[in-house]
Amino acid sequence: MLVLGFDTATPTVSVALHDGERVLAALSGADAMRDGELLGPGIQTVLNDAGVAAADLTEIAVGTGPGPFTGLRVGLVTARTLGHALGIPVRGVCTLDVLAAAADLGDPPPTSFLVATDARRKEVYWARYDHERVRVDGPHVAKPADIATEDPVAGRGARLYPDAFPNALDPQDPSAAVLARSVARREVPLSEPIPLYLRRPDATVPGARKRVTA
Repeated sequence: MLVLGFDTATPTVSVALHDGERVLAALSGADAMRDGELLGPGIQTVLNDAGVAAADLTEIAVGTGPGPFTGLRVGLVTARTLGHALGIPVRGVCTLDVLAAAADLGDPPPTSFLVATDARRKEVYWARYDHERVRVDGPHVAKPADIATEDPVAGRGARLYPDAFPNALDPQDPSAAVLARSVARREVPLSEPIPLYLRRPDATVPGARKRVTA
């Protein structure tokens, strides 16, 4: 088994390779404006570091968001293209589930906790999880003040809005190593590689020109 995982739903582009037992190689880079430039070379670097050829891969795991239109499109198109070219399955995973799987909950874990990522526009993408890291609500997009809580919150959203989320947990960003491991071991719900946008993209297609009349 060789699972290649990557996530482009946040400003951090993360790539990793997992053999079902351990992470063979991983890297991360942060630049929200250069997702397309970082992902391809990042995949090749991870494969080279592990001494693996693309033809050896058995599955691809990709974060489906929620996240911004451009970043998600880069990751999902790359995953589907690779899967088609190699003839292997592509497994989608909610990015918030990946953060929940890696959350440092302590012992005993809290009854429930949130994951919140930056949705821009002074909003967060969020979901709620129980003590076993099972998602029980979400994903949604909301103003931090509307979902303010004393419960622990993982993800970058907690660091950006400490007044709403005073009990921040690590990690801040999703890890492709956790994504690939979780898919290899079937520790998270799997879905089709379809993006979770939750709202319309900022860019829109211009409408027809208005006719000018005298």
